Amino acid sequence: MLYPVMPIYLKSIGFSIVLIGILEGVAEATAGLSKGYFGKRSDISGKRVPFVQIGYALSTLSRPMMAVFTFPVWIFLARTLDRFGKGIRTGARDAILSDEATPQTKGKIFGFHRSMDTFGAVLGPALALLYLFYYPEDYKTLFFVAFLPGLCAVLASLLLKDKTTAIAKQKSATPFFSFLKYWKVSPPAYRKLVFGLLLFTLFNSSDVFLLLKAKEVGLDDTLIIGVYIFYNLIYALFAFPIGILADKIGLKTIFILGLIIFATVYFGMALNTNRYLFFGLFALYGIYSAATEGISKAWISNISDKKDTATAIGTFSGLQSICMMLASSLTGLVWFRFGSSAAFITTAIVTTIVIVYFLRIPKPITN
Repeated sequence: MLYPVMPIYLKSIGFSIVLIGILEGVAEATAGLSKGYFGKRSDISGKRVPFVQIGYALSTLSRPMMAVFTFPVWIFLARTLDRFGKGIRTGARDAILSDEATPQTKGKIFGFHRSMDTFGAVLGPALALLYLFYYPEDYKTLFFVAFLPGLCAVLASLLLKDKTTAIAKQKSATPFFSFLKYWKVSPPAYRKLVFGLLLFTLFNSSDVFLLLKAKEVGLDDTLIIGVYIFYNLIYALFAFPIGILADKIGLKTIFILGLIIFATVYFGMALNTNRYLFFGLFALYGIYSAATEGISKAWISNISDKKDTATAIGTFSGLQSICMMLASSLTGLVWFRFGSSAAFITTAIVTTIVIVYFLRIPKPITN
């Protein structure tokens, strides 16, 4: 409900494009680093559900805070709290998904999760679009409305139960960055895969910039939210079947195809001036997301020890967050200094290099 409104709202209260980039970078860095730490904590404790419940609760509390506190410092704190909640829950949630799958069904399970999650990202913005149709530019009310489904998510999480087979490891002090030690003891295949993923992430900025690009070429607020809904609908429709296909022909193959689509979209964003063609580009972007987000986690979980699933995914997310912070901040600066086209072309060129790198990585044994 809030994601497509966020950049428009921030600009309406005085945020510059550079400040938006920094905000998104810091927020995502907070989420990623938290994913690493709390993923490891989940593995050590042998518990998953409490992390999921607390994570959703904190993110829900941040919604009304974004509307109440409009000074930049408070906006940063509220946005960071939202991402901190995401960081707490993600590793444990992905470990639950991994435990429910076999190596031969990881694509299907993670694809199904991405599909259901993204259908929420279709319904939410659709409701936001309907509201703004009757009450244009009344963004603050949406932040209060978004508190309600968040509360429902928290209540629904109370129905979850940890498996009785979970075995807690020996308890010990866990420094915040202790999850980074996993890099040294992780399988070589994990390090090769994550290195490529991080290189891609280093130039893959927040999706907020895609929405700002649409704004730049003349789409009004209604069309921007509409194109975001369309993107998520495509993502939701394709994530599950692409996950099933990945189990059959290989996670690596599908992931590389996703990167090829991504590079095509970014070249198109840089060169396109027809605002209606943006719907086609966002449709391709939805297919890219369906072919990479869940697939990358399925790939990581397949080459990691089951007892370290949350740590493996969390460590990747922690390192990824640092790259995302740099990517969003740098994209904002490049956009400000050289224009939007330069920012998108740079990302597309680096993605092409990453594709060549992944072509040289062996396929996972389980695929």
